[in-house]
Formats: sequence, C-alpha cells, structure tokens
Amino acid sequence: MRDPFETERLIIRKFYSRDAPFVYALLNSPGWLQFIGDRGVKTLKDASTYIENLSSHYNKHGFGPYLVSLKENSLPIGMCSLIKRETLEDVDIGFAFLPEFMGKGFAYEAAKGTYNFAKRNLGLKQLAAITNTNNIASINLLKKLGFTYIRNLVLPGETEEVCLFTDNINND
Repeated sequence: MRDPFETERLIIRKFYSRDAPFVYALLNSPGWLQFIGDRGVKTLKDASTYIENLSSHYNKHGFGPYLVSLKENSLPIGMCSLIKRETLEDVDIGFAFLPEFMGKGFAYEAAKGTYNFAKRNLGLKQLAAITNTNNIASINLLKKLGFTYIRNLVLPGETEEVCLFTDNINND
C-alpha cells in the first residue's frame, strides 16, 4: 500500500493500533451512529479489534480506510476510505469526521485527495459512493466532487436504503 499521502492541510494514512482512542471516538460520534450505524465499538479493545480487521482489506486490495489528520499537529480528525465491497462493482469512497471538524472543508479536501490518489496511484477507472438517504451534507459533498446519483439500494445484511453515486474519474 502506498502510504501516506497529503493534501494542503491534511495527512492521509492507514490506521495503526495506536489510533484506537480516535477510532473509538469517531465510531461513537453522533454523525457516525446516525448515518453509518453502530459498529459495536464500545471499548478501546473493540476499537483495536476494528483496526486489526482493517489489515485484511489493506492486504487484499492495497487500499482501505485511511486516517485523516491535520498536517500542522498530526491531530486525527476523520476517516476517508476506499473500500471494495463484494456487492458493488466499483471501489467505494467514503468519509466521516468528528463533529468539531465538520463544515471547515476538511471532508472535501480529504475526499478530493483520496479521489486523486485512487486515480493516479491505484489506476482506478471509476469510483462509487454510498450514503444514507438522509445525509444531505454527504450527498452535497459527493455532488461537489462530481459524483452522479444512480439509484437507491439496500446493501446485503442491511435494512436501510442508501443512495448510490458513481463517477468516471478518468473524465475529470
């Protein structure tokens, strides 16, 4: 895996065991719970296990979820992911940030950086994105990134519909 990469204000890298306190905070933040769902991370040990499980995605695909931190002080603020889901044809880009770092352009900057990384370093031809149908901020961000709404769908093992977006990243 090529790691880390940077944007103007951010460092984007894979997760390590030392990131368990941040993972615990992010996965239990109101936005994560509302729009992504409870992943059962109730302790720091659960967060460590969550991080350990990410390694299989990194090993299998060469990419996965990335920790997003501020370049100025290395403070972790969010996550931007490239995930290959068996149920989607294309790699799925996703993002989530702690509440205090929302509305400051960090999600756009991280997603655009990850998008460019996927295009230039991984050679991906197209990306997909899914988001909760009620997550207006994510829907607007995907549109700002140039993604197009395709349809609503229910992922296997889930009960809630999500919006599917896609973008041909070679056409930008």
